[in-house]
Amino acid sequence: MRSKPDASLTALVVGGGVGGLTAALALARKGLSVTVVEQAPALGEVGAGLQVSPNATRVLFSLGLEAELSALAFRPEAVEARGWRRGQEISRAPLGETARRRYGFPYFHMHRADLVSVLGQACRAEPQITLRLGETVAACPGDGTPSLVLASGERLEADVLVGADGLRSVVREALFGPAAPRFTGNVAWRGLIPAARLEGADMRPVAALWMGPGAHFVHYYVRGGTLVNFVGVVEADDWREESWSSRGEAADLRRDFAGWHPTVRRIVEAAPEDACFRWALFDRDPLPRWSRGAATLLGDACHPTLPFMAQGACMAIEDAAVLAACLAGCARTDIPAALMRYAALRQPRTAGIQAGSRRNATIYHLHAPFSWARDLVMGAGLGMGSTMDGLYRYDALAAGTRPVA
Repeated sequence: MRSKPDASLTALVVGGGVGGLTAALALARKGLSVTVVEQAPALGEVGAGLQVSPNATRVLFSLGLEAELSALAFRPEAVEARGWRRGQEISRAPLGETARRRYGFPYFHMHRADLVSVLGQACRAEPQITLRLGETVAACPGDGTPSLVLASGERLEADVLVGADGLRSVVREALFGPAAPRFTGNVAWRGLIPAARLEGADMRPVAALWMGPGAHFVHYYVRGGTLVNFVGVVEADDWREESWSSRGEAADLRRDFAGWHPTVRRIVEAAPEDACFRWALFDRDPLPRWSRGAATLLGDACHPTLPFMAQGACMAIEDAAVLAACLAGCARTDIPAALMRYAALRQPRTAGIQAGSRRNATIYHLHAPFSWARDLVMGAGLGMGSTMDGLYRYDALAAGTRPVA
């Protein structure tokens, strides 16, 4: 039996990225008073694109952000998979209005900084939320006590602590120790290019995936179609820097995709010399436990996901909605149980996404003759399109109200 709800719970959220800000908004809308602690002096993200599928736009729209996001997003018509050299279409799954009708919410391509800006503005306008920017967490109790010590020596306390502080989570390490990563043997490139520089490159209004032996390349429009975001992944063992803000040499990018289809070559040739970023991809096993006492984790802090299903940000957004539902109307004495329930509801889905993303890293990079079989399977509609229903129909708003399976 649940205890009588307390009048006003308080929450500390560590991390002012997509997951942390969405969690702050979702918790505030459930009546909690939230303090967000972010070490950067201003809200923002290193410039990159992301895909926000219907399972995530459902949550964001419920927070009242539909108009702001719609004004900044690009709506792709489809997701297409093509051969790396000839460019033959292997698989095509419609998005656009088809996705909206089928799933109830749209599929967006967005600049990550635009999404963070919209979330930040909403947090600033929410009287239940306090933003503490430029604050570094110096210590966090390992026993699940919902408190923090800042680098300034100030101690912050609340009823619940949420670690949404990413791959190098201070909260996770305090609660459960460091999460040992495994290098996947893959290195990723990313960059943003003004769309005007790619005229005549046959840039279709889709999420485009080009699959080749030992590599793949993804590109799509963001910021209303004015920018093209690209991510190229190659198998390599000469780069172990995990930070996605590490700069690489444009000449190396062009070398990695030499011989690819002319559209891919046009993109890499147009990539800015001073804004090509390269990072090594590390994998981590799903955490068996997310919560301890009145402290829990969210997003990459507990389920870092390889980028091969375009679901990393979406999973953090879903987490936020389920966490808020679990804490809604909760008494202080029931918080540990509510956090355990949140983790139990989310772990099967996020572990499945982690596994699927890991699997795609292999599928996308197959060599002949295995790639021929892959292309036949995907062309028969058993590839990208067949996975969409389970992904995009998921209702995080309702999930938090269901019993644990």
